Amino acid sequence: MPTLQLLILGKVQGVFYRATAKKVAEELGVKGWIKNTKDNNVEAIITGTEEQVQQFIKWCKKGPARAEVSDVIATVVNDENFDEFEIVR
Repeated sequence: MPTLQLLILGKVQGVFYRATAKKVAEELGVKGWIKNTKDNNVEAIITGTEEQVQQFIKWCKKGPARAEVSDVIATVVNDENFDEFEIVR
């Protein structure tokens, strides 16, 4: 199962991005975590099947209704196992 680090750029804080991403990840079966960055972007580490990961990235490029995503940078990282998808503060 691929494990990716995602950096989501744009207007992605204050628009329920993390909460909505958690809901989408749980629906897709993606595991990992998501958090705000100090530079007003969002970072996530995700793992799942290739299809689950691709569907999640597709959603990340759009985000929730009030988000304005300018880019999603995906980087393959070492495989990690997660029990769930959580919001990290």
